[in-house]
Amino acid sequence: MASLSSNWVRNDSSPRVVDFKAVRCIFESGIKLEAKPQAVAMAATLYHRFFEECNPEDYDHYLIAATCLYLAGKVEENHLKIRDIVNVFHKAIHPKLEPLDLAEEYWLLRDSIVQCELLLLRVLKFQVSVDHPHRYLLHYLKSVQDWMAPDIIAKLPLFRTCWSLLCDFYHLPSCLCYKPQHVAVAIIYLALECYGVTVPYNSDAVLQWHEVNIYVFYHNFISM
Repeated sequence: MASLSSNWVRNDSSPRVVDFKAVRCIFESGIKLEAKPQAVAMAATLYHRFFEECNPEDYDHYLIAATCLYLAGKVEENHLKIRDIVNVFHKAIHPKLEPLDLAEEYWLLRDSIVQCELLLLRVLKFQVSVDHPHRYLLHYLKSVQDWMAPDIIAKLPLFRTCWSLLCDFYHLPSCLCYKPQHVAVAIIYLALECYGVTVPYNSDAVLQWHEVNIYVFYHNFISM
């Protein structure tokens, strides 16, 4: 759509690479704008949901990504100024260029985000509520840590690893395919596997902590 075009279009080798880079821009911009983790995750989710419904060749992926972050801030009550989003995205995509002046190029990008927000809402049928795995991850991780020896917890960056894995998971459309509870458990399971740590007395329990039908998710996740 010509009315939504911008100079943010970049030629990459494949749609999957474009998606990865666009979502990476969402995360980089979210960090610089000090957005809530849930708002950034929401933006990535909206981005993938949009391109499930639309032809990727018809839209500027980076413009859609910027719009998703703007809309996600509203949905998660973490309002982000549109001017800041334009400037941070422009710098992330064109790191060697000077910041935008309040001139024609800036106003074109700003107006494109405003128009694109309406397009996003119509494509998603105004259904922008998402149950994120973040709160489940914190709850489950606290439960697992209570079972483990304090010295093991002290020397392992388990929380940071789980958080990084969760952020990485949002870079691909697979984040739309699983329940948030299963995502949270699988993230913890994978982190423990990476460090070769087992939960005490897990083998003696009637029901192991990770037995919530997450094996398919786990194997899909590590194969990405």
